[in-house]
Amino acid sequence: MAEPLLRVRDLAIEFDTQYGTVRAVDGVSFDIYPEETVGLVGESGCGKTVTGLSLLGLIPKPPGRIAAGSIEFGGRDLATASEEELRTIRGSEISMIFQEPMTALNPVFTIGNQMADVLARHKGLTDSQARTEAIEMLGRVGIPSPARRVDEYPHQLSGGQRQRVMIAMALSCNPKLLIADEPTTALDVTTQAQVLEQINKLQEEFRMAVILITHDLGVVAETCQRALVMYCGKVAEQAPIEELFAQPRHPYTAGLLSSIPRIREDRPEHLPIIAGRVPDLLHLPAGCRFAARCERALDRCQTEQPELGEKTASAACFNPVPV
Repeated sequence: MAEPLLRVRDLAIEFDTQYGTVRAVDGVSFDIYPEETVGLVGESGCGKTVTGLSLLGLIPKPPGRIAAGSIEFGGRDLATASEEELRTIRGSEISMIFQEPMTALNPVFTIGNQMADVLARHKGLTDSQARTEAIEMLGRVGIPSPARRVDEYPHQLSGGQRQRVMIAMALSCNPKLLIADEPTTALDVTTQAQVLEQINKLQEEFRMAVILITHDLGVVAETCQRALVMYCGKVAEQAPIEELFAQPRHPYTAGLLSSIPRIREDRPEHLPIIAGRVPDLLHLPAGCRFAARCERALDRCQTEQPELGEKTASAACFNPVPV
């Protein structure tokens, strides 16, 4: 197997709040290999976006910080890299599509100005060269009349077009790794499919790896080869997509999959739910963080924390769902 492009080990991220220190990500480890697409899945607040931001050094300091762990990329540890080193990596080697394109794009600059800034910073292009390349990239991501759109402002574009602009900006310097944070949020179903198809097409063209951060299991099933399921700041399960959907091992993953609406004759009157609530990050239990909501919990689950194995398919669970 090829060497990992990105190796994350025991990553812990903390935030200082008025009520105390919150550990939003706790001991997360994973590898990303060249040209693969990995889904980072979980409900809102589980730590998946914070994990993605940490890879580019975008955790706001203060109140946040990387408290422990390493992020190895290209022979460098991004967890301890200086801001100057991170600036050279952002956009050129690792790019990110942010969750809300309307807030990620600057409303007072044209699309062309914002793309030219990225191209000039990382490729050293002149203004005219950057404009020409910006128009070409806008065309490649499926924006009609790119020569006209390049001079428009973000509010003049639709949600899907703004998301395509974010993709064009992220890929303009041919990165090795793309982090896509909820790239289809707030888009209609048709536009969602078009944006995902565009990302897949460009991934093959640019031969890059993709981390897809989402809560939508349907998106993961369509686009990813492998998935990491996060719960309350930890990775609960990791597995190849086919295996994860066919035979989830962690009770939380099984609960998520069972709650997906399906068209079938024997469907229940009500969708299954996962009872209970996510624990408070300021008052975490001593044992497994899912134990209070788990029907398969053992006595040891209340006092011990299960560890995720290093195998391709593994679950952090003392009593996993049987195969």
